[in-house]
Amino acid sequence: MFIRAYLRASTNEQNAERAKATLDQFTQEHGQRIASYYKENISGTQLDRPELNRLLTETQANDILLVEQIDRLTRLNDHDWKQLKRMIEEKGIRIVSMDVPTSWQALDNNALTHNDPIIKAVLDAINNMLIELMAAMARKDYETRRDRQRQGIETAKAAGKYKGKRADPERHKKVKIYREKGLSLTEIAEATGYSRSQVCRILAN
Repeated sequence: MFIRAYLRASTNEQNAERAKATLDQFTQEHGQRIASYYKENISGTQLDRPELNRLLTETQANDILLVEQIDRLTRLNDHDWKQLKRMIEEKGIRIVSMDVPTSWQALDNNALTHNDPIIKAVLDAINNMLIELMAAMARKDYETRRDRQRQGIETAKAAGKYKGKRADPERHKKVKIYREKGLSLTEIAEATGYSRSQVCRILAN
């Protein structure tokens, strides 16, 4: 069993390694250690994430995918979440999240549940239900924040106070540097956190 920690932040301005020390301490308290870390700055609403894909490629059956919270793993819509969940299940990976206590049993090799199939089946069912609930809440939180942002913009526009989102000159500069180095539009988007269409607009200016 290898524990693979997934660290994600939504933008380049955020620190994806913020939870690293917390996850290290958490695994130590359970008599385990993290074998590898997968860090990236990308929205949890995107299914195609380079480091998450690498984790899924390198993992083996019974390995653990460790996250601080379920929203670090997913803010996906229902269709994409089902697809990601299917990929995880096909690999035989177990999700452990600090905000889902029922998932912690996977860290204890000597747990009673490993020897009692009935107890294990019940706890697995409860654990899956809680992960589903947390995933739905993560998506709902994302949609709520987007709605509030949209309403705020509409209010600002009506008052003549909306000036639009300010461009980040440093990130724009990185886009052009990456392009000069021969990176594809997709690679640039993954490296900067922009969408392909945003990369195209920046390069066109």
